[in-house]
Amino acid sequence: MSERLADYLSLIPIFSALQPEEMQSIEKYMFFNKIEPGEFVFKEGEKGDYVCFVASGALDVIKLNQHAKPVVITTLAKGGSIGEMALIDKLTRSASVRACTPTSLIVLTRKGFDLILKLHPEIGIKILKGVASLLSINLRKTSDKLAEFMPPLT
Repeated sequence: MSERLADYLSLIPIFSALQPEEMQSIEKYMFFNKIEPGEFVFKEGEKGDYVCFVASGALDVIKLNQHAKPVVITTLAKGGSIGEMALIDKLTRSASVRACTPTSLIVLTRKGFDLILKLHPEIGIKILKGVASLLSINLRKTSDKLAEFMPPLT
């Protein structure tokens, strides 16, 4: 891609609080990665140490159901992100992610994020707030879905 990373960051909710010059300051800690249809970005259970942001294309998020059969739990398009928990915890991936179209990703490793926090703490705090907000929204959605399957109180 010939475009600058900073041009894409404004489309990603985690970075919405950043000013254009702040986005330019952090783009050196990220890189583009192209994924072909059917290719996995990562698989459930693998070690996670990076987050991906969809610059173009689409990704399926796949989880094994109670019968150990893979199901698509969501599809992410331009502006979506996957793997945010990898910036916070050191646990394994909670789902698999596979490209369903040719996809360009912006990748931020935990090491890159740690450098942003160290060298640009004000920007790092804004990103952390963005990650916390996204995780909160996702938890609320998951709670709502879970409630659909729970028996009512008697």
